[in-house]
Amino acid sequence: QVQLVESGGGLVQPGGSLRLSCAASGFTFMINTMAWSRQAPGKQRELVAGITSSGGPNYADSVKGRFTISRDNAKKTVYLQMNSLKPEDTAVYYCNVGIGHNTYWGQGNQVTVSS
Repeated sequence: QVQLVESGGGLVQPGGSLRLSCAASGFTFMINTMAWSRQAPGKQRELVAGITSSGGPNYADSVKGRFTISRDNAKKTVYLQMNSLKPEDTAVYYCNVGIGHNTYWGQGNQVTVSS
């Protein structure tokens, strides 16, 4: 079955950096677009960044120039490098993939940006 296991979240001060990782299994990783989404308290879940099978990235306007999504097909892992973090980046971050008519989500990883 599809499994997405995230790691790398935590507490960081404003202006700091974190890198999230998502290890995938149970599907053909290299042919699928992968994405990171986030959900802040009291807000709807939003797409943060996506990366196609060929490595083409796209980003939400709110994170452009600060976040970088990448993938390692040999390791079946997708990453989200987050720099210049702001308090408004505080959220639970989810790795996700769409396969057929279904969307699969990881368990979520808390990122807190606070001094």
